This record gives sequence, C-alpha cells and structure tokens, in this order.
Amino acid sequence: MTLQRFDVIRCASDPLSLMNVRFPLYLLGDKPRVISLIVVTAALGYVLGERFTGIEANTLWPMLLGVSLSASGASVLNQVIERDSDAKMKRTMLRALPTGVVPVQEALAIGVLLVLFSVLFLWWQVNLLTAFLALMTAFLYVCVYTPLKRITWLNTIVGAIPGAIPALGGYTAATGATGIAGWLLFAIVFLWQHPHFYAIAWMYKEDYARGGMKMLPVIEPDGKTTVRQIALFSALLIAVSMYPVFAGWVGSSYLWLALAATLLIIIPAWNFAQDKSYASARGLLKGSLLYLPIILTLIALDVRGV
Repeated sequence: MTLQRFDVIRCASDPLSLMNVRFPLYLLGDKPRVISLIVVTAALGYVLGERFTGIEANTLWPMLLGVSLSASGASVLNQVIERDSDAKMKRTMLRALPTGVVPVQEALAIGVLLVLFSVLFLWWQVNLLTAFLALMTAFLYVCVYTPLKRITWLNTIVGAIPGAIPALGGYTAATGATGIAGWLLFAIVFLWQHPHFYAIAWMYKEDYARGGMKMLPVIEPDGKTTVRQIALFSALLIAVSMYPVFAGWVGSSYLWLALAATLLIIIPAWNFAQDKSYASARGLLKGSLLYLPIILTLIALDVRGV
C-alpha cells in the first residue's frame, strides 16, 4: 500500500481530514477541472446570450451556482456507479468512494439531492428551461453515458451531448430561449469534446482497459480510427466556429483571430497523427483546453446584437 493510499484510508477515522475528502467530492465532484470548464462554458454562453439579444437578465450568479451544483451532483452519481472500475485505475483509485472513505449510500443520497436542489433552484431563480437543461444533462451523463462506457466506444459521442448542454444552459439563462446562437454554442462544445477526450483516452488507454472501459483506443490499439475521429471532428469544429462570420454576427477581427486559434487544434492533431505518442496526445489535450475558451470568448466579445 502506498503512503498516499494509506493517508486517504486513515482519514476515515479523522473527522477533520474526512471533511477534506468530502469537500472536493460533493462541491467539486472530485473533478475540479471538469466542473471549472463547465462553469466557464456556461458563463460564456450567458455573456453571448446577453450580447446577442441585448437582454439583461441579471441571473448570471444563480445560473452558475445551479449549474455547478448540478454538475457536481452528476459527477458524484457517476462515481457511485463506477466505484469498482475507479478502484482498478491509477488515475482514480484514491478517490473517496473507491477507497471506501465515504459510504456509497451517503454519496448516492447527496448526489441525488445536489441534482434535485440545483434543478429546483434554477427553476426558482433563473427559468424553467435552464432548469430542464440541467436535469437533462445529469440524466444523460449518469443514466446513459456512464453505463455506455462499459459497452461501446460510441460513449464518447453520446457523452459529448451532456457535456455541451451547459453552454446552451448559460445562453437560455440570459435569454429564456435556445435560439440559433445558443445551438451554435452547443455545436462548438459538442464537436470540441471529441479531439479533447480522444486525446485523454489515448493517454490513459491502459488505465481505461484495467477499468473495463470500452474507449476507442482500448478496443483499437493501433489508433487509426482514433486519428480519423480526431481529424473529422476537428475539421467540423473549425468549420462550425466560422459560422458567425458567414452569418454576419461578428467582424473581421473574429475571423483572423479564430483562424489563428485553429492552429491550437490543427498542429497538435497533425503531430498526434504522425506518431500517436503520449506526448503528442498531451499536446492535443493542452491545445484543445486553450482553443475552447478562446473561441467562445472571441464570439462573445465580437458578436453584434440582433
């Protein structure tokens, strides 16, 4: 047993240390980077909604709170379901549920309460549509995407749907409706997740295999289909990101900056296609993490009201 694993298990008898385990689990879903990305895309969706329609809804902070709690609750429920798989993977074996530090029944109850509370809170403080989208996100993530990870590599495509809904939810929080601009945000985030998560799946394919996850790099180790999927969805992502230019929503500054930002996807994707190494996959992961907030920020800052 490693020292780190011993420390995690030992905190079960230490109330103060146990709170230090529960805090990241229940408030951040034990996935602070994922929750942060969800909050950022929802916030940018909100800003775009206000600028695109000229409506000042004054619901930004309630929306962000509701979305973050819903995402945390869904993440907790995901970990309840995957606790046995998580215990087999190096990336996740020290989480609170695989180690048994936090009881499964407790995590299940709090996960459900977080999702339900967030939905009711969004209905009360924002609007019914945004609350419905939060509920749909949690349902698809927990009840559809999570079990599919053990069945088919197509789980990545399915999982990209709940991953993209928070951006649309941010837009609806500001406008009360979806609209073409809201669906554009959804499409960008949906397409972006494919090169992003295929890079992660390649980097940790051995770990996913140990956990019984049917990720594409696990079932096809040569990486040919992974490269094709990354190329396809990267091309679609870049094309959809140019739509605001042709729709007349943005000016020439967006066009040139967005074209420059595509290098963050194109160059790492090309490098990965050449050698399929851990380092090139990590480069694609980093490039994708920069590309998404940059492109959404450029749209939100340059968009013209209608």
